[in-house]
Amino acid sequence: MVNYIEASHGPLRNTGDIRLYGEDGFEGMRRAGQLAAKALDGVVALVKPGTTTQEIDDFIRTFGAEHNALPATLNYRGYTKYTCTSINHVVCHGLPNNKPLKEGDIVNVDVTYILDGWHGDSSRMYPVGHIKRAAERLIEVTHQSLMIGIEAAKPGNTTGDIGAAIQEFAENERCGVVRDFCGHGLGRLFHDSPNILHYGQWGEGVELKPGMIFTIEPMINLGKPHVKVLSDGWTAVTRDRSLSAQFEHSIGITEDGCEIFTLSPAGFDKPPYGNGQT
Repeated sequence: MVNYIEASHGPLRNTGDIRLYGEDGFEGMRRAGQLAAKALDGVVALVKPGTTTQEIDDFIRTFGAEHNALPATLNYRGYTKYTCTSINHVVCHGLPNNKPLKEGDIVNVDVTYILDGWHGDSSRMYPVGHIKRAAERLIEVTHQSLMIGIEAAKPGNTTGDIGAAIQEFAENERCGVVRDFCGHGLGRLFHDSPNILHYGQWGEGVELKPGMIFTIEPMINLGKPHVKVLSDGWTAVTRDRSLSAQFEHSIGITEDGCEIFTLSPAGFDKPPYGNGQT
């Protein structure tokens, strides 16, 4: 049985209950979401051949500090970085390092800031210089998968409708939908209920109600959906070494649809970003 509660009534931990937020919660999420979006806008100028993912991580650290925001990932279950940077066949949770990006790479940058207690969580794909058409197509399919999932996020629909919409579209494009990771409730907590699967059956799952806040963050592979986690305990890669891509928005369910908290103020929600990237 699904239990919905007013967000202010529950303890600050994931109890399995689904929190319904009011206007104050939505306003807090707008501020946190826009900060994450602005940081990702700033990453556009950094992503080029020769840049290291550690330099991107340093930028996210500095940008957050300048805006009085904390990184949600730092020290989360032992994670040691301010962001996740996932290159080519890395599905998610790639650890920033000092290896330079190369022409033709694609990289996902995933940022979560805590601003005044609210979590702004978003990720985008970045092409490194000129990329192959297959990589370009994967990025296009992945972003469209996210937006199709968001279109299904409205009152009366279910979490299963979001997953089914994404799965149907991506698989019709001959891509694999990762099952091992999912979207999640968000707000005062980094990871809350419900889980948002990116595959599923129409009409199944949890009913969506106004006030719910969560992420949608499909991971789409050019090959099969299977992944494995490397020995560092974090980096997830495609088993068949095919390219993987991800986009993520934080959203809130409204009376007649949903509000996206993490849209880019510069219009950089998907490539090309106007800096020579294709």
